[in-house]
Amino acid sequence: MSQLLTIVSLLLSASTAVVSTPCVAFDINWNLLAFGLDGKDYNAGTQDTWAGNNNKATDITGSGRPSFDGANTTCYLSQYTNAIYVLNGDSQNPSSIYIYDATANSWTTQATTTNGFNPAAFDAILDHDTNVFYALSGGNLFSLDMGLLKAANSTPLAWTNDKAAPYPADYEPVMALAENHVHFLDVPGVAAGSADIFVIHYSYFQPQPQPYPLTNGSTLPATYGQATSFFQNTGVQQEFAFIPEDSSAVYVINVDSNNTQVLAGPTIKDPKATYFASVDTLVQLSSNGAVSYLPYQQGNTAANTAASWATVSVLATVAPPSSPSNSSNGPLNGTSGGSSGNSSSTGSGSSGKSSDAPSSRVIHASVLAALAMGALALVL
Repeated sequence: MSQLLTIVSLLLSASTAVVSTPCVAFDINWNLLAFGLDGKDYNAGTQDTWAGNNNKATDITGSGRPSFDGANTTCYLSQYTNAIYVLNGDSQNPSSIYIYDATANSWTTQATTTNGFNPAAFDAILDHDTNVFYALSGGNLFSLDMGLLKAANSTPLAWTNDKAAPYPADYEPVMALAENHVHFLDVPGVAAGSADIFVIHYSYFQPQPQPYPLTNGSTLPATYGQATSFFQNTGVQQEFAFIPEDSSAVYVINVDSNNTQVLAGPTIKDPKATYFASVDTLVQLSSNGAVSYLPYQQGNTAANTAASWATVSVLATVAPPSSPSNSSNGPLNGTSGGSSGNSSSTGSGSSGKSSDAPSSRVIHASVLAALAMGALALVL
């Protein structure tokens, strides 16, 4: 009986565990950083080291880090400071911004005042030139100036309610950054293939949507999904990737040339996945902790169309995914997922719906509690 009581105790203890919400980002040397995988943080190095069978990601878990259990945890690279900003990284301090100094490998916590901003329900971009967050939350556009912080200061930073967004209250925002413009996709009333644009430096919404056509006459799908921007080694982002929720393809939009490439969709078909891009890689973090990538070369449509998804093996070695992923082609083996299509035109960490935050090693409290009560009933 004592053994059974011990099992009940363990189940009840586990039932209080929280869902982890890891995220990925790059530093300015394009090392892939994975935060919150199995409760640890890792530096996976640059893309050329990810496939080595004998390589392992470096454990960079340090003191002062968030718990990565927020409802809508998202990570952003400040390219000028080589810092990663983590929003809603800790369920006990959802309004705090955790700052990882990628040069010093150290964490600090920046207090904020929300002024109506909801850290559990938002989408946001971090502007490259101004280092200012722009976020859509509760139907309003908010901003928060990070200055050039690579470590927190003692003065809380304030979210500013800039203006009401011209969208209905039930709009699930899909936001991307390019050329200091915020692009809003899947906007109600906007034709498929077009984006609404907010001009950062003039703080206004353009009156007309911007179309991003494909050369074969088709359009970007009008659907919810994830978006993330490709960095440049210097200067502002010029391109962003849009991945529909069904993972059917990757659309890469170049806002300078107004052209769009259609690339292979992720092998793992996961509507809860999040994405982050560097200069030459698009990375997917699935909801079970699997990390995969698609190589990318700006301006090389032929190479991009032929590219296929592969596993970041150095992370899988130290933090294996929690369960088999939902893949139309079986386990990740570097084969292409989905169809890249034949259409391409020569043409911003993503956060998802707040209710669909990615979870690694999910423990369902209600199920465990039920098991515990059942075991207890047997004892009695």
